[in-house]
Amino acid sequence: MKRFTFFALVVFILAVGGLFALGPSGTQQVQTSFLEIIAPFLQRGSDVERKITAVRQGLKTLRELEAENKQLAVSNKELQAINQTLRDLESENNRLRVAMHYRERAAFQLVPARVIARDASSWWNTIKIDRGTADGLESDMPVLTESGLVGKTGAVGEHVATVLLISDENCKVASTIEGTREQGMISGERGSGTSQPALCMQFLSKTANLKPGQKVYSSGVGGVYPAGVFIGAIKEFRVRELDGYATLLPAVDLTTLEDVFVVLGKK
Repeated sequence: MKRFTFFALVVFILAVGGLFALGPSGTQQVQTSFLEIIAPFLQRGSDVERKITAVRQGLKTLRELEAENKQLAVSNKELQAINQTLRDLESENNRLRVAMHYRERAAFQLVPARVIARDASSWWNTIKIDRGTADGLESDMPVLTESGLVGKTGAVGEHVATVLLISDENCKVASTIEGTREQGMISGERGSGTSQPALCMQFLSKTANLKPGQKVYSSGVGGVYPAGVFIGAIKEFRVRELDGYATLLPAVDLTTLEDVFVVLGKK
């Protein structure tokens, strides 16, 4: 061990002496040669260091990722809510456009009204609208939409009125069937528990032989409802002991009523 240390010391002394003996130009040449030898190793080390630094800068902490994920989730819900609102507004705009077009071309003087209340205990019997005597309404005025007949006004206040729906058994409408001379009386079916109640048409002849899909309109008899208002379509025809009997599907979807028209009279 001592010999090795002595040998290393002798070599170091000779190397230092050699450097001094070479002079400045020789020393610079040796340094240049040494740098050329170790340059590839220095370059590799620098590349590795830069890559490690870039990876460290690109990585985010778990807490930062969780916060960003929560923010993205909130933004997504906000966008979904905005999108749904825009779809609802578009749907309402289209519905009102159709209703106003119907009002313009209708042969009746119509007052638009909005459904403001509906009692669960009388869901298929009545609704309340935001029009009353201040708007010219009276009892027993027809109520309809662009799709067909809804019912008639009942009790009327100054700014609110009750509408008796055609699905109520007490709301009777004299009617006629397209393509036939058949006439009958339409009313709601007692105790109908379906989501879209059927209407019944009585006092038809036994030989009526009605087909599903035939349209039924108000006949104008009785003076409450004007003639020619669409009520519904035949669903089924049956012969009873004394007369013919038909069930109808209402023209108006009574489950989704929002806006209606009250007929004040002819234009």
